[in-house]
Amino acid sequence: MSDPALAEKDRATLVATLMAARRAVGAARRSQDEAAEATAHAAVDQAKRALGERGPPWWQDGAPDYNRHLARNTPYAAWFAAIGA
Repeated sequence: MSDPALAEKDRATLVATLMAARRAVGAARRSQDEAAEATAHAAVDQAKRALGERGPPWWQDGAPDYNRHLARNTPYAAWFAAIGA
């Protein structure tokens, strides 16, 4: 989900940039160009960060951020153990 504070015009531009970067990843893979693929992956990451899909949370709900934590080390530990993962 994109940051809802983004203006629609900006969001549309960033989505177009993201999709072009994703196409560039595919083209680089097909041509087996590792340098181009790395550049394309960096462009995907940059677009996702600008959209708010990666990076620090843009929302403020007061809940702790458990991203980048092992499930067994969070309040979800019992659920994680129950699913047998």
